[in-house]
Amino acid sequence: MTSNDQLVSQAFSLQSAVFDKLNNENKLTAHLRAIYREEILKQAMEDTCFLELNCGTGIDTLFFANQGFRLLSTDIAAGMLNELDRKIQEQHLEDAVSTRLCSFNELNKLGNQKFDYIISNFGGLNCTGSLDQVLDQFNTILTKKGKATLVIMPKVSPWELIMALKGDFKTAFRRFKKNATAHIEGVHFPVHYYNPSYVKRHLKKDFDVLTLKGIYFAVPPEFYQGFVERYPRLYKFLQVVEQRLSNYFPFNIFCDHYLITIQKKS
Repeated sequence: MTSNDQLVSQAFSLQSAVFDKLNNENKLTAHLRAIYREEILKQAMEDTCFLELNCGTGIDTLFFANQGFRLLSTDIAAGMLNELDRKIQEQHLEDAVSTRLCSFNELNKLGNQKFDYIISNFGGLNCTGSLDQVLDQFNTILTKKGKATLVIMPKVSPWELIMALKGDFKTAFRRFKKNATAHIEGVHFPVHYYNPSYVKRHLKKDFDVLTLKGIYFAVPPEFYQGFVERYPRLYKFLQVVEQRLSNYFPFNIFCDHYLITIQKKS
């Protein structure tokens, strides 16, 4: 485990005790989860076996398990996996979900097992400075015509730039810093931003892009806490705008997060 992996593990293990509470209290996170889940349900076959990266406390894990899918869910934070393991036992999902403490930089440690679908939500892959090395593992791990759906943060977020108008220049320009950091539960660790072009360029030899859509370009991202409660009608309107425009340039590039689905070539 690298020193950066250790910091990420420490930060998210500390957050695991309050992660579900934070998720439930922020209605803007539900917007992204709904888009992510809808895409995967559209792309997955009935007997799909998933490899889930940065699974956290298993909010998405349990959703897909209850849809009848099988998952191997991985995370680098032991605290997160402990929470997920507890939920698996409570809901009697041991036959559907297995967990493994594993960095997505070291997927080779999973052995020779193949998966139909790799999934990763909420910018977990932004925690690595070597996304190319993570992506390089996909071709070996996935079955023939296997897919991956990834939610990643790009280098420009319009909603963060707007913060400059409020005098919050730190938030507005944080993605432009060479050595950007995230701060969770008192732990600072490096964070890296990747545009869709980076992923497409790196995978174009072996993968086709099936979907590329922007998230949080019309709807504000989750750090705009309380937005839904204060402006419920505006929120619903922005959701409609985002739904209609998310697949088109420039909205699928200039956004707070983007979703990309890829598939192995024949």
